[in-house]
Amino acid sequence: MGVAVILGLAWLLSERRKDVAWPAIAKGVALQFVIALLLTKVPVIQRFLEALNGMVNALMAATRAGTSFVFGYVGGGDVPWTTVNPGSNFVFAFQALPLILIISAISALLFYWNIIPPLVRAFAWVLRRTIGVGGPAGIAVTMNIFVGMVEAPLVIRPYLRTETRSGLFIIMTAGMAMVAGTVMVLYATLLDGLIPNPIGQILTASIMAAPATIVIAFIIMPEDPAQLAAESDPTKVLLTPSPGNNMMSVITKATIDGLQIFANVVGMLIVLVALVAIANSILNIFPDVFGGPLTLQRAFGWVLSPLAWLLGIPWDQAPIAGGLLGTKMVLNELIAYSDMSKLPADALSERSRLIMTYALCGFANFSSIGITIGGIAAMVPERRPDIIELAPKAMLAGSLATCLSGAVIGILT
Repeated sequence: MGVAVILGLAWLLSERRKDVAWPAIAKGVALQFVIALLLTKVPVIQRFLEALNGMVNALMAATRAGTSFVFGYVGGGDVPWTTVNPGSNFVFAFQALPLILIISAISALLFYWNIIPPLVRAFAWVLRRTIGVGGPAGIAVTMNIFVGMVEAPLVIRPYLRTETRSGLFIIMTAGMAMVAGTVMVLYATLLDGLIPNPIGQILTASIMAAPATIVIAFIIMPEDPAQLAAESDPTKVLLTPSPGNNMMSVITKATIDGLQIFANVVGMLIVLVALVAIANSILNIFPDVFGGPLTLQRAFGWVLSPLAWLLGIPWDQAPIAGGLLGTKMVLNELIAYSDMSKLPADALSERSRLIMTYALCGFANFSSIGITIGGIAAMVPERRPDIIELAPKAMLAGSLATCLSGAVIGILT
């Protein structure tokens, strides 16, 4: 029922319901079940994925070496005092966001060395002939398994200007529906003892979100037949040459561009989190409801309780699970995971905690709308109107995609 309702909600949000390619949607849902079975039932694959995550950890460690040198303990260096809560040492702006600069430089080098363009053409050939996803969007979805919503589009930045509206929506939805390697370990720390193999579960959730992203995005924003007909051969995508005539000039230009994106993301985050706080302050004027102050998080929790039940959560636990979904949507998944870790042992069953781990595993929240607009619009200013229009829809699509993963896990658990 949960899978059917989630797909139905996406169809209600669709811009062109008659153009939804249901065979491709069926393939995407089937692919998600296959991935879930392989990743949750085959131990050797789980160990392999953990090894891949080690590569991401190496990139994070390299970034932290730079941030700790520049910012000291605020950037991830040794803290000069004893801390009671390890999570309090994680400063988002100085530890997670600087990865934007590293990915910007590395992706520019990969373009300069002509490594990424053949991959784009290969992805375009395979994905276009299977479920109809273009090569650049396919690479961005794949990259989002391990990096964030701004870092992944950086890899295919030269293609964003000419990407179709549907392809751009897939890229934005992928950023909302997955989590970056920069925070996987932090989430696993919060979930330690609540679910088995938390790092493996978080990584599995991020991988499962790839086909879920494509399914939901293709329903809400089907490819325009006129645009597809205009493409003579989508596998032959021309690459905009990287600026500069040597490696250092390419790295320098990419770092400067990355700084602009970094500043946009920080600014939008500050504003949108503050606006949520202002909205909650206004709601505090009203009397307490059901023993607590009225907030956006609690309001969304009540609305989302039926959805939590559809994912496989027992009805007596659905209000708690709905509250976690509301916290994730209004604030972020880090706070939602933290709240879940503080619940009484009998508040959620082990199966419910596992379902919620997958349903919460995504960046789809109000703040991410600002990150998406600030980050991607800085990469391709000429598409700013499209990005601003699509960002709220991408947040909803990302939420539905993570819930679809939760429903699939609920079926298989």
